Amino acid sequence: MKFFFEFLLPPVVDNTIRGMRFPVYLFMAIAIVSAVRSAIHLLAADGGAGSIAGMDLSVAGAPEIIFSFALWGSAQLIYAFIQLVVAFRYRSLVPFMYVLLFVETALRMLVGHMKPATFLHTPPGAYANYVTLPVAALMLILSFTTWRRT
Repeated sequence: MKFFFEFLLPPVVDNTIRGMRFPVYLFMAIAIVSAVRSAIHLLAADGGAGSIAGMDLSVAGAPEIIFSFALWGSAQLIYAFIQLVVAFRYRSLVPFMYVLLFVETALRMLVGHMKPATFLHTPPGAYANYVTLPVAALMLILSFTTWRRT
């Protein structure tokens, strides 16, 4: 158990890849996608609420929905910045970031189940969640292994 926590939160945080390299490279791509996704929510006129998520913005309260999506984009941008810093400078924290990615995605799915919203179509993120969970878990496991050629 001590190894697990020291691997997730190493005593020295540096750019060392301690496991397989593939999870780190995939995390770089995830970080870039996160930054783009957050910028869309932050900068799009409708915050992506109507154009991407398919929410009906002809209802009362539409400006508040758009405001909420833009706020979410600002929070996502901070998270994406942390992901980018880890991906390119502090790679020893990539396994920990996969834990955060898994938990954040699971919590978003839980909130969607507990407080369902009405959409005109299924948002792309809803599909992505079902891919992100197993991929994050698999990449965490692969982060703990080393690939050795025989």
